[in-house]
Amino acid sequence: MGETMTAVVFNYDLDGMGGITEAPDNQSAGWLHLDYSEPGAYEVLSSLGLPEGVAESLVREDTRPRATVTSDGALLFLRAINLNPGSDPEDMVSLRMWITPRQLVTVRQRRLLSVQNVREALEAGQGPGDLMGVALEVIKQVASRITTFVSSVEERIEEVEVRYLESQDFGERAGVAGIRREVATVKRFLSPQKDALNSLLNQMRESLTEGDAFHLRDHIDRITRSLEDLDMIRERALVLQEEMANLNMEQQNQRMYALSIIAAIFLPITFVTGVFGMNVAGLPGIEEPGAFSMVVISMAALTAGVMGYFRANRWL
Repeated sequence: MGETMTAVVFNYDLDGMGGITEAPDNQSAGWLHLDYSEPGAYEVLSSLGLPEGVAESLVREDTRPRATVTSDGALLFLRAINLNPGSDPEDMVSLRMWITPRQLVTVRQRRLLSVQNVREALEAGQGPGDLMGVALEVIKQVASRITTFVSSVEERIEEVEVRYLESQDFGERAGVAGIRREVATVKRFLSPQKDALNSLLNQMRESLTEGDAFHLRDHIDRITRSLEDLDMIRERALVLQEEMANLNMEQQNQRMYALSIIAAIFLPITFVTGVFGMNVAGLPGIEEPGAFSMVVISMAALTAGVMGYFRANRWL
């Protein structure tokens, strides 16, 4: 019994007026919230008389967003932004939901602020009046935090762009790469999440009220906009990385060009010094006092001639 209660985070009955009352046991109709990583979670789910396979699905280790609707209820798997202290937001938290007209079961492993906010609203008597409303409010909170996260990533890419344009610091490349990784991780789950909510809407169209259907479509639209924003952020990050790479290559080419020009200018005089540096008999000017001056003047003339040739061809 102790292990079973450890898995139960809370269990509330709705009073129908936006508030809750404490449920006397796990069999009561209402909102049951479980932590599937705690011992006894599967036993609690099994005691609810859920359809075959639903309990196993709710405690499965690895899940992706999806929706399955049967005559008994709707099974919905979502991913939410991880806002727990010390966690990466893109490390998305799994939230599993079993929705029926008389009972809502939500299952998680790590604490979810989206669920906590809905719980606090109900405790304050300002929450939804029915279970479908509670489920939609949880979905709304999940979508809202995804939107907030996407907006924060968009602000970060803008800050990186501004800093790079001002300083052209290639150290910003690590920040851009990190943003692209975050976008890819979130988008991995967000795309199937949109499909899951669309599937839920289509399969429950007959049983949803007009207001519930409207709210669900609104949540789907918010996730769609978040996906479009993520695509734009990814494109901006890619363009910024390409610009950094092109500028880096251009600077390298300029340096190599300068080195090549310097080497070309000094090539003739290097040849002259090599010839007159040979320790062999017969070199002209060995006995001539003014020979050194003549060689220096000749090298200066060669250098001036090479530089004049480069200027005439606009290489300098």
